[in-house]
Amino acid sequence: MYRPKNGHISAASNSALALATGEYVALLDHDDTLADHALHFMVGALNQNPSAQIFYSDEDKIDEYGNRTEPHFKPDWNPDLFFSQNYVCHLGIYRRDLLERIGGFRTGVEGSQDQDLLLRCLPYVTPAEIVHIPEVLYHWRMGEGSTALASGEKSYTTEAGVKALRDYFCSQGQNEVCVEAGVVPNTYRVRYPIPVPEPLVSLLVPTRDMLEVLEPCISSILNRTSYQNYEIIILDNESTQAATLAYFEHIQAEDTRVSVLPYHHPFNYSAINNYGVQHAKGELIGLINNDIEVISPEWLTEMVSHALRPGIGCVGAKLYYADNTIQHAGVILGIGGVANHPHKNFPKESHGYFARLSVVQNFSAVTAACLLVRKTIYEEVGGLEEGFLKVAFNDVDFCLKVREAGFRNLWTPYAELYHHESKSRGTEDTPEKHARFVSEVLYMQEKWKDQLALDPMYSPNLTHERTDFSITTLCGNSADPLPPLNQEK
Repeated sequence: MYRPKNGHISAASNSALALATGEYVALLDHDDTLADHALHFMVGALNQNPSAQIFYSDEDKIDEYGNRTEPHFKPDWNPDLFFSQNYVCHLGIYRRDLLERIGGFRTGVEGSQDQDLLLRCLPYVTPAEIVHIPEVLYHWRMGEGSTALASGEKSYTTEAGVKALRDYFCSQGQNEVCVEAGVVPNTYRVRYPIPVPEPLVSLLVPTRDMLEVLEPCISSILNRTSYQNYEIIILDNESTQAATLAYFEHIQAEDTRVSVLPYHHPFNYSAINNYGVQHAKGELIGLINNDIEVISPEWLTEMVSHALRPGIGCVGAKLYYADNTIQHAGVILGIGGVANHPHKNFPKESHGYFARLSVVQNFSAVTAACLLVRKTIYEEVGGLEEGFLKVAFNDVDFCLKVREAGFRNLWTPYAELYHHESKSRGTEDTPEKHARFVSEVLYMQEKWKDQLALDPMYSPNLTHERTDFSITTLCGNSADPLPPLNQEK
């Protein structure tokens, strides 16, 4: 088709869409290229998922000499990551009748027209109808001035993305949602409103003595938290030191938001927190380790804004070691046998794998060292597992129960705190502790075998041996035999 007038990419794409006769439409930029086996894998995915309406694949970049770099191995459908960046991008495949239903591409959002397209499709599809193909099927051409060469080359793309997101939320009746550019080009921060008056948050802090970490923890919450409506319940697991007991008396007298609740039983992290929830008055529950220290004043405001959203379960924070390296930025299942923290030990200023250290996103689990969740959800799934997970992995198990109940777990980089990990509990340094830890590993591997084998928020092409998003040594390549196609529809 020849267009006598340049209508930019949206109008041109609509002209091409009008010519399409196929059941599905694949989006390909004029200077990019498909992998040789792309159509084979597309059809295979279509046959395996006949009810799906949208497909997307992994991608990489290619230069003028044919050299391929920067493979992007993506998670399965991750709504909050998509609201933070258009990670879906290439290769996108849509049912043609779906695109016709929404009126095709929209003008006025050129530069982010593909993200806008998917946003406008979302009201008409279910999460199960968006399928990820974990294969590099698209090679994004790196040319002078291209977004592939440098994401900041086209500033209008970020502006268009902000407009697309704002329009989407307004179309869903969420007019109070604010969207702004993120810290990395072509990423976004979505701010969700908090009702007035602010809901009460109950922060549960288990401890046994360890005043040298507890006091800075409580002090940092009281002095650096901008959110006002919270209570702190210190769960005292039989502290004996005189200085600790004196502190308990002093802090309760000094600030009415703080109370001390005795727990007269052997240490059991799950049982202690479950006991605390029974006595909590808040609509929201915050699980807080006694070795946490607040950095950003808006940490609780940020976490509350997400925890109150319909469909959101557990909300996790960005935690640093004292040396300003990453301690927690979400939890990936399967790493190390059960689960581990991605980007661990990355420097604070790093944006991580495709900016994932700098954007809100969904994870299968987050750590309970700093976790927020609605009390109703906590009680619905039965709280933390007291019998088999007294110390380790109770947070992972809890998050997976929350996900099974139909909620999305979420991590935000905009709630920043220090976590002086292991100071409060020590390491598995005795035969008894080691045996307990092994039993907890076996419990998780038996209960969540399938989930640990394949985390939908990670990629089967990335390693389970390390936490740095390295490519797995088990990853296939284009020379591998192609899977047979199922011809039945």
